[in-house]
Amino acid sequence: MIAPSLLAADFARLADEAKAVPGADWLHVDVMDAHFVPNLTFGLPVVQSLMKYTDIPLDCHLMIENPDRWAIGYAEAGSHNVTVHAEAAQDPVKLAKDLRAAGAKAGLSIKPKTPLEPWVEVLRHYDTLLVMSVEPGFGGQSFIPEVLDKVRTARRMVDTGHLTVLIEIDGGINDETIEAAAEAGVDCFVAGSAVYGADDPVRAMESLRAQARACGRR
Repeated sequence: MIAPSLLAADFARLADEAKAVPGADWLHVDVMDAHFVPNLTFGLPVVQSLMKYTDIPLDCHLMIENPDRWAIGYAEAGSHNVTVHAEAAQDPVKLAKDLRAAGAKAGLSIKPKTPLEPWVEVLRHYDTLLVMSVEPGFGGQSFIPEVLDKVRTARRMVDTGHLTVLIEIDGGINDETIEAAAEAGVDCFVAGSAVYGADDPVRAMESLRAQARACGRR
């Protein structure tokens, strides 16, 4: 699965940019509040507006403080997958249940320096694990290969039935890094600059998909 990230798109033309990637599996929307991360991007009104212009499922990644309060609104707006940060959620198990009750898949994200093991039991309540392969906050950063150890661990747990999550990765994914991520066991690849920075976003997206399929497990 390929999820182009609107963080790398033209913010003044978001509707057009959403339409520029037909065939994408998800459309990744990075919500930042300038508190949990040092950047400010989209909010709920933008997500609600995007719903009118695309039928690609929205994958909302909430890099915000107090997601227990704010995340449900994104689910109620029609987001397909709503991901919150383990480092920010106060009651992640209840939050996962509330997101599902509101009609969305529930995702849990961990920063590059956050270990996976303390969150395994919590992840049993989630649909998606989003492994950050850069420090959250800004696009265009370099991929951190050490996070792939967490991907491999999660992949083993999924393959042995200990977890049932979809494994997603976000940060620095391009034609030079996607193969290693696919080999480690990633299911869904968030790609920003590699797609929206290309002359032909669709061709770039499909090239990444082909690379992932050639090297991945699925």
